Amino acid sequence: MLTLATDNWQPTTMLNTIFKPDLFQGKVAIITGGGTGIGLRTARELAQLGCTVVLASRKKEKLDAAVIQIEAEGGKALAVECNIREEESIKACITTVLDAYGKIDYLINNGGGQFPSPAEMISKKGWMAVIETNLTGTFFMSQEVFNRYMVKHGGAIVNVIANMFNGFPMMSHTGAARAGVENITKSLANEWGRYGVRVNAVAPGTINSSGLDSYDPSYKEFILGYAKNNQTYRLGTEAEIASSIIFLLTNGAAFVTGITMRVDGGESLYHPVFPPQDNSANEIYE
Repeated sequence: MLTLATDNWQPTTMLNTIFKPDLFQGKVAIITGGGTGIGLRTARELAQLGCTVVLASRKKEKLDAAVIQIEAEGGKALAVECNIREEESIKACITTVLDAYGKIDYLINNGGGQFPSPAEMISKKGWMAVIETNLTGTFFMSQEVFNRYMVKHGGAIVNVIANMFNGFPMMSHTGAARAGVENITKSLANEWGRYGVRVNAVAPGTINSSGLDSYDPSYKEFILGYAKNNQTYRLGTEAEIASSIIFLLTNGAAFVTGITMRVDGGESLYHPVFPPQDNSANEIYE
């Protein structure tokens, strides 16, 4: 009988995998838009992995409820009111975090907002509100965190954008803003890499998130029917986006910077020659 050398092999040391309960122990992360939806799910998972999470948003009541939820799950969280469209509010937010913890290891630029509208009907006020929130706010949050902490200590930034690669009908304002953020991601990855800062983006496809509740019922119904446009034949989940964001923060992604991870079930590569079909074998992570 042939005996392989591996038959009696015994490990001398445990594998040094990054995926362990204390993965982010002692780390501090800011999540904009952290009170609801993808931001909250990301914060909850980070907290479960030992990270102290700072939830930044304009709506204090939602932040407070999110903190209660995270603490009930055994995590550590802080709520900070922050309007990312206002420079002084951003500065005050970062000051609060540094005063409380003395560090900012991670920044997740998840805060944003938009409204559906035909391009010819978007007013200048509406256009500027979306651009300032999604594009300008992301840039100045990143700049402030970099200048105040990461320039000397390094860190990781993840920008949450959208599937706008083939245009974004009915959302031309946010399509333009998110495309700008993708370019900023590449620019900052180039400029700040020498300081030990990695900058990446995650582009969700159509996600069944609490954010859908802000849309008109008829438009929400249209979005919910969008599952047929990707190869999983379903909407994505908040958990699937959160897990992708978290991967980009880990040392497992230490050699990854300047990329946009498309988490969309293949929505961005839809082709009519092979239209998606329902398949019960497609898994889902919630």
